[in-house]
Amino acid sequence: MAAAAAALVVANTGLAGVYATILAHPLAIGIAPALLEKPVLLWINDGLMAVFFLLVGLEIKREIVAGELSNRASAALPVIAAAGGMIGPALIYVAINHASLTDLRGWAIPTATDIAFALGILALLGPRVPVSLKIFLAALAIIDDLGAIAIIAVFYTEHLSGPALIAASICIAALFLLNRLGIRAIWIYLAVGLLLWVCVLKSGIHATMAGVITALAVPASADASGASPLTRLEHAVHPYVTFFILPLFAFANAGVALADVTRGALLHPVTLGIALGLFFGKQAGVLAAVTLARRAGWVRLPADATPLQFYGVVVLTGVGFTMSLFIGSLAFTPPLYSVELKIGVLGGSLVSGIVGYLLLRRGSTH
Repeated sequence: MAAAAAALVVANTGLAGVYATILAHPLAIGIAPALLEKPVLLWINDGLMAVFFLLVGLEIKREIVAGELSNRASAALPVIAAAGGMIGPALIYVAINHASLTDLRGWAIPTATDIAFALGILALLGPRVPVSLKIFLAALAIIDDLGAIAIIAVFYTEHLSGPALIAASICIAALFLLNRLGIRAIWIYLAVGLLLWVCVLKSGIHATMAGVITALAVPASADASGASPLTRLEHAVHPYVTFFILPLFAFANAGVALADVTRGALLHPVTLGIALGLFFGKQAGVLAAVTLARRAGWVRLPADATPLQFYGVVVLTGVGFTMSLFIGSLAFTPPLYSVELKIGVLGGSLVSGIVGYLLLRRGSTH
């Protein structure tokens, strides 16, 4: 939150030019002919965010192997809620932007939930929120991330390279062979994963997919000490993602000059589609899906939670921030709709966060 606020300050002071210049500055890594050159912004969005998705992949696998998603009964509620929470915002966005094929490319932007921000708001409430609701939101957000990964892979992939795809396939096969052979040395998985990242980057598929695929290959079985390579890597990566990568991503992507926030930008269909999709679409989709599932007898609401508390958590799913900005960077090539994207994501996420917090605080019995 502080990094996003800092970006807004910098983008509206005399430092705006320096901010833009640094993000656009080309940075080369490697030795010719194996040389990769990208602007700093893309190294953050394509490179460092692959590490974020490595962590997401580790969390997804842990939940499927031994967490809330390992049991069908426990998984039913967050899975159904997440599905509704992705369909609702997409429908609102499409309804507002159906007249333009270019604008429609952003349909997936409001479908995402930012697990770090949403759980961070819950953390501010401490014991006022039942543990069951925290588990529900975490599981929903993880499934939401899985859906976002699928959307990126299917809908935001262009100009595929056959040779690079073949090389990536060999890397993937090597990763899962290492798993089958019982290799537990984490560095081997990371080395192959880095090579996979280069191949995926060159293939036309978004490079962050390499992080997810690498994570899914890391062994989850515990050793004599009770730990597994998966949990050790998750614990090792988590601080860097939390305190460096996500704040840096927020700082690099949230800066919008207030001079560019015109009436036209505020009322643009892309802005409205994102903001209304996050705030209204998320909660409408989740509540509709959960209501239908409850009537069918498939799910029950989290234990020890009042209806108002549950609704408050549902509203928090509209905090899309990091994931929404990331999908937006894929949907629209900057500078196309850069201002509208940031206004919509920041506005929808901010309102969802504040309203969700107030509802949970009001619904607390503490």
